[in-house]
Amino acid sequence: MSEIVIPKDYKPVLNQYDIQRAIDFIKISFQQELATTLGLQRVSAPLFVTAISGLNDNLSGVERPVSFDVPALNEDAQVVQSLAKWKRVALAEYHFRTYEGLFTDMNAIRRDEVLDNIHSIYVDQWDWEKIIQVKDRTETYLKDVVQSIVDSICNVNHLLKARFPQCNTTLRRKVTFTTAQALEDLYPHLTPEEREREFARIHKTIFVGKIGAPLMSGQRHGHRAPDYDDWQLNGDIIFWNDILEQEFEISSMGIRVTGERLLEQLEDAGRLERRHHPYHQKLLAGQLPLTIGGGIGQSRLCMLLIGTAHIGEVQASLWDESTRNICKKNNIPLL
Repeated sequence: MSEIVIPKDYKPVLNQYDIQRAIDFIKISFQQELATTLGLQRVSAPLFVTAISGLNDNLSGVERPVSFDVPALNEDAQVVQSLAKWKRVALAEYHFRTYEGLFTDMNAIRRDEVLDNIHSIYVDQWDWEKIIQVKDRTETYLKDVVQSIVDSICNVNHLLKARFPQCNTTLRRKVTFTTAQALEDLYPHLTPEEREREFARIHKTIFVGKIGAPLMSGQRHGHRAPDYDDWQLNGDIIFWNDILEQEFEISSMGIRVTGERLLEQLEDAGRLERRHHPYHQKLLAGQLPLTIGGGIGQSRLCMLLIGTAHIGEVQASLWDESTRNICKKNNIPLL
């Protein structure tokens, strides 16, 4: 059974037909904003990769990818869980140049996802990646890109409210930057999720950086795969969601690992065996460009800007019977 938050006196601001129009408007407008702001070219992307390629995203390391055999190849394939590593390979193979980048639609099935207002087994996001130089591997560069993405989201929110005046989401444009360790220092007795909630409640738009490595307490703020983000140069963009009264992650992103950082993080995570995968071998051999990239949730963004209480109002997915009944009784129309 899903855990559902029911906002008091909730009523959708748009009917289901107009929600579809708004979704279309948001997706078209935002990808134009993103492409222009970051200098990105749209490309096609795979729905699945071979298991032995090492290209699939292992997320926190416990999620099971959806797998199937391909008799014609005599290999097993996996539905992608994200395109974090594939994008870096694509930039090299498609001959992108420095400060050029790509974006694509990523559609995934995360079979082990815990279902609630903002999580679904169906994941749709804009995956993007851009080539940078050694001098750009800094917190300053990372923060500039984060602010640019937030500006793009706020611009689209403004356009949406002009097109659909019923939508009244308010977003803070200025990002407050913090780190996982700073949040632990500030709220030592709270869980990582509770720390983000309290900080976002105060600052509204935040970026929590340096996620992945153990904190001073020995715990980790969150689990990050060790083979794409540099744990010292990554983080999450989080808005405060007035409808749900909670933190609302819209993007996970970061400057990517060098070969040296890859080995350090694989060792830290106890995953050194991955260095033999084709992707990791290319990275260690210096055959992949230095990049920055991330994923931005499409349904998450639509949910936030339109002001829905449940992600099932903006995407068609699977929900248990209890969730459907609770939502129906509380005026939350699931697609």
